[in-house]
Amino acid sequence: MTDTFPAPEGGSGDAATGVADPAADLAGAPSAPAAPSTPAPPPPGAAEPARVEHGRPRSVELLQGVEMSVTVELGRTRMLMRDLLGLRAGSVVELDRPAGSPVDVLVNGTLLARGEVVVVDDELGVRITEIAGGLDEEA
Repeated sequence: MTDTFPAPEGGSGDAATGVADPAADLAGAPSAPAAPSTPAPPPPGAAEPARVEHGRPRSVELLQGVEMSVTVELGRTRMLMRDLLGLRAGSVVELDRPAGSPVDVLVNGTLLARGEVVVVDDELGVRITEIAGGLDEEA
């Protein structure tokens, strides 16, 4: 649907598109006031929108349903290809950590915490003992 506007008096405009001729504006034809480009500031004393809910920023709330990859690393080692190809069932691979040392908990490849391996209902788990960066919290 196309609206048609009459040309201002004394000026020539395109009645089909409603676009006025710039020369008509210079000739003294009235022009529409410019729309404000930014919204008006809130009146004094008006409440701003809440940015924190339940002690957490709202942006964190949006991420609660995002699935992340969690990896528990017992240790590392370096091997030659011939040694790797020689592994069989029952082979032992020596790691760079002593038995009983904390394991690393990585989230998307970034160290998040350290913990100890535990058995829960015949399955392995990790009890968090330290949050990375020295932010110890009770687990």
